Amino acid sequence: MKRGGLVWSWFWMILGILYFFLPLLATFLFSLRAIKGVLSFKAYQNLFVTTDFVTNFSYSLVWAIFTIVVGILIFVPTAYWVRLRVPQFRTAVEFVTLLPFVIPGIVFVFGLVRTFSHPPFLIVNSPALLIAAYTVLSMPYMYRSIDTGLRAIDVQTLTEAAQSLGAGWETILFRIILPNIRVAILNGAFLSFAIVMGEYILAQYLAKPAFAPYMAYLIQQKAYEPAALAVISFALTWGCLGIIQLVGRGSQQAQIAGGH
Repeated sequence: MKRGGLVWSWFWMILGILYFFLPLLATFLFSLRAIKGVLSFKAYQNLFVTTDFVTNFSYSLVWAIFTIVVGILIFVPTAYWVRLRVPQFRTAVEFVTLLPFVIPGIVFVFGLVRTFSHPPFLIVNSPALLIAAYTVLSMPYMYRSIDTGLRAIDVQTLTEAAQSLGAGWETILFRIILPNIRVAILNGAFLSFAIVMGEYILAQYLAKPAFAPYMAYLIQQKAYEPAALAVISFALTWGCLGIIQLVGRGSQQAQIAGGH
């Protein structure tokens, strides 16, 4: 029985690997055929030498950084305060954080346009509206990552110990709580990064340069460059996951060393 279970485990693992990686391998090989009869990185070269790719990717990177910063500043204090002072509202807050899953993106963006396209909230052309919208979209991932990190530590004890030593709320939040949930924050940050880099509707309808609309435009105009761009996007995602693993492993080792 044990041997049969091991065989089935290997079978399902190999099947899963083939399911995920064969399409990626096919996409990668297709992206190398920009020159007929020769495998080359011409499609990648065409991407990196164009100003459109650099411009749109840079804008999305800026949107992602601001979204992560705003998300941390909003959701870390919120999750901390809910867990510490008003746990009875936790269910309601969790329900609110799930609303981006329920509201269709096209409804969300048209609601933003109608609300913020006339005084006194005339900011429809401002990047601040796009960043705020991205923050709302990333809310389920960022808030739940932070909340999971707070569950892993004794928030009440840490807060009371810090207050007994004369620490204020700012010190408690940014010098005690934040370092203890940095892996959870990093998880939420990279999920937010992936959302911003792949989100199409908001950037398209708010008329802002971004990575996803550029990719959609490229699919209509080119053959091999979109495949190369898909491979690059996948590499970025895996790079983010690798950083999370490294930081998480370093954090665990530091905690073990501190415990000894």
